Amino acid sequence: MLHQIKGLHHVTSIASDAAENNAFFTQTLGLRRVKKTVNFDAPDVYHLYYGDEVGTPGSVMTYFPFHNALRGRRGTGEVGETVYSIPKGSLPFWADRLGAVAGNVSIADHFGESRLRFQTSDGEGFALAEIAQDDRQGWTGNGIASDYAIRGFHSATLRLKDTGAMEELLTFMGYEKQGSSGNLTRFAVAQGTGANTIDLELLPTAQRASQGAGSVHHIAFAVENRAAQVDVRAALLDTGYQVTPVIDRDYFWAIYFRTPGGVLFEVATNEPGFDRDEDMTHLGEALKLPEQHEDLRPFLESHLQPLD
Repeated sequence: MLHQIKGLHHVTSIASDAAENNAFFTQTLGLRRVKKTVNFDAPDVYHLYYGDEVGTPGSVMTYFPFHNALRGRRGTGEVGETVYSIPKGSLPFWADRLGAVAGNVSIADHFGESRLRFQTSDGEGFALAEIAQDDRQGWTGNGIASDYAIRGFHSATLRLKDTGAMEELLTFMGYEKQGSSGNLTRFAVAQGTGANTIDLELLPTAQRASQGAGSVHHIAFAVENRAAQVDVRAALLDTGYQVTPVIDRDYFWAIYFRTPGGVLFEVATNEPGFDRDEDMTHLGEALKLPEQHEDLRPFLESHLQPLD
């Protein structure tokens, strides 16, 4: 069993409009844009990162906004809901704030947590969960008071046709089963990033998901450094998983593998962080390009959609 994995690192999704995506996560949710860069494989598409003040692992939502991308089809083999942690007592504030701008807003109880569920304009599923034991500091620079500010991820829900193989994988990754409720099974890892929980939703008769706007592309788990990542990669290979070589993503190193249920997992390092090429006070302001795409800067600066 692995011991190096420390909860979630980031979640990466697909959107259909960069400006709308940027406005929702910075102005409505009050997160900080910590990096404005481009997709390594499609440099004419942004890669936008939103999180807390410094982009702490466990707080960062990232997007590939493919302009006018068709909406994905919801189903199994995907992350169905990404859940943020908010302070106790802040649910009414968020219900009022999101009621006018988000879709399918509802309040529900989930494993004893008060949860506000909603969807983005692309149909992506999110929730805000009131969590008492969470001392992370939310970003307040976009006008959300600290009593309400999002503190980072709490969990993610994986939608699966069968949960058996995923339960085995999570256990191997160091997660422990916490309990079940209806068709949901909860796993958590101790001493993680704060985003320590994964829920498995069993949907045996649901159709297979198809990716598009509003779909999670992959979900990333945190390890402290490259040495820990090497150990995790070796262990996964020994178990029979097809794992990519280590890839330099500028702000972290990454490996990827497809899980039995179809969800794409990444294991990302906490190093070097988002301040490697920008001063902490100016994160996310300038367009930062991977070295191999720097020659495209004149084209990209005139082609990419302007962002506030």
